[in-house]
Amino acid sequence: MLRLWKTLKKWQDKGWLVQDAKEQYYVYAQTMEGRTQYGLVACCNIDDYMTGKIKKHELTRKDKEEDRMKHVRNTNANVEPVFFSYPAVKEVDQIVENVVKNNKPVYDYVSPDGFGHHFWIIADDATNRRITEIFKQVPALYVADGHHRTAAAALVGNEKKMANKNHTGNEEYNFFLAVIFPDNQLKIIDYNRVVKDLNGHTPAQLIDKLSVDFDVKVMGPEIYKPSKLHNFSMYLEGKWYSLTAKAGTFNDSDPIGVLDVTILSNLVLDKQLGIKDLRTDKRIDFVGGIRGLGELKRRVDNGEMKVAFALYAVTMKQLINIADTGNIMPPKTTWFEPNLGVVWLFIS
Repeated sequence: MLRLWKTLKKWQDKGWLVQDAKEQYYVYAQTMEGRTQYGLVACCNIDDYMTGKIKKHELTRKDKEEDRMKHVRNTNANVEPVFFSYPAVKEVDQIVENVVKNNKPVYDYVSPDGFGHHFWIIADDATNRRITEIFKQVPALYVADGHHRTAAAALVGNEKKMANKNHTGNEEYNFFLAVIFPDNQLKIIDYNRVVKDLNGHTPAQLIDKLSVDFDVKVMGPEIYKPSKLHNFSMYLEGKWYSLTAKAGTFNDSDPIGVLDVTILSNLVLDKQLGIKDLRTDKRIDFVGGIRGLGELKRRVDNGEMKVAFALYAVTMKQLINIADTGNIMPPKTTWFEPNLGVVWLFIS
């Protein structure tokens, strides 16, 4: 805690951290592998989260919520922005394009991980007012990453609201920092699974059982990546297999049942491998697609795991549909890349 405030004081003394003279939006862009996504940096209202205008697609755990709430209470700060999305609005895209085209970025650098970071200030008052007006018409924001931080910010803000007899709604605890990206610029990559054993089956028996629900094809030793929704790749005993779920094994009209993570969980992990709870079972682990499918192969080849499964990435359309219908995705479903780095924001 003391170190935090010493760092804050150092940044202020050196002029690295200064208070803007007026409220304004910012554009923050990230570049990864030649693709750039442009987001608006803004403060979001805790009431929008409490009333469901900021929608989530994952369950939050109470212990993790409380851990982050303690941090917010003790530092009196939100120290990281959350990662939100919204249905793309053409006028907002045009505003951002004009800001980027006609202004020099305040920050523009490549971090050691190879990601590009670019930051512009939107100084024009009329433009800032117009952005606010546009977002009054946006029906919802969607949590892409930061479900627990969002919940903690809203819950601690609500605590302060309840404790303040003179609450007006304008206090800083009513807001928390977010970067909001249009849905058509975001990329969700695959989130894959590795399993330690075959639940008593031989490899041949497992393949035979999977053939009931999937069209199974041997693809050979070269890495095979799923080509479409409901197509999976499996790595077992040095070979890659294509698994395509057969018609009738999933429900296209069910926003949860149609997800590939649900199909894999129900028809493979549970039905054949006996894994009932993805959150607690120690026989399964999860590998973000950023590591590549070579990581799945490595963990099986070295004997740590027995079989690996790669999934076709969830789409933003699926995520929004899940959130809009009040459903929750299974754990370890989405992996956004690039994600947000650390930005410091102190509140009173």
